[in-house]
Amino acid sequence: MPKIVEVFDTTLRDGEQTPGIAFTREQKRAIAMQLDRLGVDIIEAGFPISSTRDSEAVKLICDLGLSSQICGLARLLTKDIDACIDCGVDMVHIFAPTSVIQREHTTKMSEDEVKEQAYKMAQYVKANGCLCMFSAMDATRTDSDYLIDLYKTAEEGGADILNVPDTVGVTEPFAMYELVDKIYQAVKTPISIHCHNDFGLAVANSLAAVKAGATEVQVAVNGLGERAGNADLAETVMGLNAIYKLKTNIKTELLFETAKLIERFSGIQIPITRPIVGENAFAHESGIHAHGVIAKSDTFEPGIMTPEMVGHQRRIVLGTHTGRHSVEQKLSEIGVSPTNEQLEEILERVKELAASGKKVTDDDMFTMTEVVTGEVARHERAVTLKELSVMTGNNLIPTASLKAVVRGKECMSAQMGIGPVDAAIHAVQEIIRGEIGGDVKLKDFRIEAITGGSDALAEVIVGVEKGGRTVTARGVREDIVMASVEAFINAVNRLMQE
Repeated sequence: MPKIVEVFDTTLRDGEQTPGIAFTREQKRAIAMQLDRLGVDIIEAGFPISSTRDSEAVKLICDLGLSSQICGLARLLTKDIDACIDCGVDMVHIFAPTSVIQREHTTKMSEDEVKEQAYKMAQYVKANGCLCMFSAMDATRTDSDYLIDLYKTAEEGGADILNVPDTVGVTEPFAMYELVDKIYQAVKTPISIHCHNDFGLAVANSLAAVKAGATEVQVAVNGLGERAGNADLAETVMGLNAIYKLKTNIKTELLFETAKLIERFSGIQIPITRPIVGENAFAHESGIHAHGVIAKSDTFEPGIMTPEMVGHQRRIVLGTHTGRHSVEQKLSEIGVSPTNEQLEEILERVKELAASGKKVTDDDMFTMTEVVTGEVARHERAVTLKELSVMTGNNLIPTASLKAVVRGKECMSAQMGIGPVDAAIHAVQEIIRGEIGGDVKLKDFRIEAITGGSDALAEVIVGVEKGGRTVTARGVREDIVMASVEAFINAVNRLMQE
């Protein structure tokens, strides 16, 4: 295996081919800059010949002066390659369908014609001063002898790297290892791997390819891409780093942040159980598990990968399987030490609420604790909402005006936002910033309708974070904005308790 593996990100090209996704020009710019911060070696910025929009976006990214190399995709046609070169790319990624089914039903090219064009176009790319990657599209369904012959031809033409795509995701790790090993033994040029996830094996196939000698993995953030997507960047990188002990240039502490950026821009929510970046990746509800990780995190986490490594956080979640240690840990964070009898009563109430189908928030548990221990008046509310008004409309930037009492002092704030809820939350953040000694970040936001009809009660659950401590709380109102502010202030009050 190589000592260091390059990461080639195709979020902006193959990732944008995900049905329903179309990144704006500014979003592409922001994504490219984030990938550069992350440490991606090569960014495949797009397919310039496909449209003016794509060409302009690739040129924009090329002009950013990033540390990452910028790559453009091209068929085995000079006009495609010229379109990439005109954008100012560092690398041109040329490709041709190579399997029988692909050649017969798409390009209508013979094996010899593909070889001839691969050789000529590799030479053309090199003659124009760019790095050249050659991909044999549908490589895993191509006759292996012909495939190797084709790669040798591209190598002779000057290709700098040879890519092996599992275009329709039909191979498996053992077969992938054998194929890449066979290619590795036959060529001198570095090998890249591009796997699709139709059978959920894209990451496993990518790792197998590296084990067989590939020195570059092609990935997409959150596994975006055609059909079931590509190999996921975070999963592939952490597999290489933590399991294989191989180095990449990826700053892994930015993985969670990057995943959330793409989630927001793509509109495709990250499944809560997604490895590494999912909400539950480092969450524990079971009493046995929670007790274990509180004592030593390695008991029920991999150990070779911690939440801190990927920019995530460990969470102890309240639910039907919660144990007394989880409740005790959360209460200790706010300085509450119930007796054993009180702790058992609080635990039973938490489980009872969870069994009713409700998500149990920290605020719920703290309220139960105040009732059980008789400490309702122990903590005064640090923030009390007095007035809230919101202006919004087709031609107006949503603006929220808010009046609240913060530790006995009346405060006012007016803030703008993307929507009325965003504006209102910004207003609350503004008035508490000085009192709490820093920013309180909104980490999670959910809305559920409790009742039916247009006058349905809205239940809003928020998670807020400050200085590594996260608190969840709930608000219930007929007005979604009011419910959101109520939930946020409830959470803030918990954070501000001594």
